[in-house]
Amino acid sequence: MSQHADAFPPVEAGRTLIMGILNATPDSFSDGGLFRSVSAAVDHVAKMIDEGADIIDVGGESTRPGASPVSADEEMDRVIPVIEAVSQRFNVMLSIDTSKAIVMQSAVSAGAGMINDVRALTERDALQVAAELTVPVCLMHMQGQPESMQDKPVYDDVTVAVREFLNQRVAACVEVGIDMNRLIIDPGFGFGKTQQQNFKLLNELEDIRIHGLPILAGLSRKSMIGQTLGLDVNKRVYASIALALLAVRNGASILRVHDVKETSEAIRMIEAVTADEQVRVYN
Repeated sequence: MSQHADAFPPVEAGRTLIMGILNATPDSFSDGGLFRSVSAAVDHVAKMIDEGADIIDVGGESTRPGASPVSADEEMDRVIPVIEAVSQRFNVMLSIDTSKAIVMQSAVSAGAGMINDVRALTERDALQVAAELTVPVCLMHMQGQPESMQDKPVYDDVTVAVREFLNQRVAACVEVGIDMNRLIIDPGFGFGKTQQQNFKLLNELEDIRIHGLPILAGLSRKSMIGQTLGLDVNKRVYASIALALLAVRNGASILRVHDVKETSEAIRMIEAVTADEQVRVYN
């Protein structure tokens, strides 16, 4: 029942897509270990869909700062049963959060209709496999690897660096035959960036847009909130919503979030109030 590439939720002027996070991992920074069983994962997906999720992003390898990599077999053991169960029960777009080509193949075969890659298809065979699978792909910027990416990241200009990297990855995708209409870009908030670099990137978000591609923003419960407000990870919902609204104002059209209900309600209220303005801008 899951939706594949030809049914990808359209990124429309005036409507932000909500991507709900489903971590089938023991060690993700916010909800690690909560949804490792298939039944718990399915129940959580049902809840997120009811709360307004347009896409469900399923991940089996934590990419939090300091996280260690896992094998492809272990990653597939975590995500494939979940994707199969969810795709059989719900008519919702499923995204596989992975950098491994074999996991991409297996996940799409199991029912996923999108690839979300924090390494922007730079791992072995990922580019070629993504081209063969013909599903939408989100390309994210990350400086370094999760194990060490927060060890004093340095940029001359973070916005320029992110834009240049994403432009190069888009060109690489097009070169192997991936239709540009299938691409989404993500600046990678918190992935090899300091608090101030994250702030600068958020303020200049529209400047990373290339070829008119949709921008996905993942700011939910990120460490920049904890550093600014001194809040534990599970007490960052209101600040996460504030960052989400800023991201949409500055050009994001997809939000990757833990708190679907709260974010969706805030976004839909903004859209309702500004509907007439959006019609004037986009028509």
